[in-house]
Amino acid sequence: MEYLVGFLLALSSGFGATLIGFDRDRAFYPTVMVVIALLYGLFAMLGNSLHALAAEAIPMAVFLAAAVVGFKRSLWVVAAALAGHGVFDLLHRHWIDNPGVPAWWPGFCSSYDIMAAAYLAWMLARGRRKP
Repeated sequence: MEYLVGFLLALSSGFGATLIGFDRDRAFYPTVMVVIALLYGLFAMLGNSLHALAAEAIPMAVFLAAAVVGFKRSLWVVAAALAGHGVFDLLHRHWIDNPGVPAWWPGFCSSYDIMAAAYLAWMLARGRRKP
């Protein structure tokens, strides 16, 4: 169920942002990527685990850097980072023990990230957004 909810929320967020005009600003998807990158840090704090927060610091830094580079250079980098974070979600539990992560989160976030990446890539490929 979490996969379906993530997919539908990403799709509706993407279409809604386009319809309203939020995504006309180049910063929209990089900002989404920044928020997504920081959520595992939030979960580490909710789980009261400084060890998990320290372990999450490297992947958070990588995805934050991708958001900045994508904003400055090409939104294709942001689309790739979103897709990469979707894969990271699925593998996360094998790499980092974070007690604050809800059981349903990896499936939800993975499907959200991959759908958001696909939507952004679709917009870029159609020329609806400048890369």
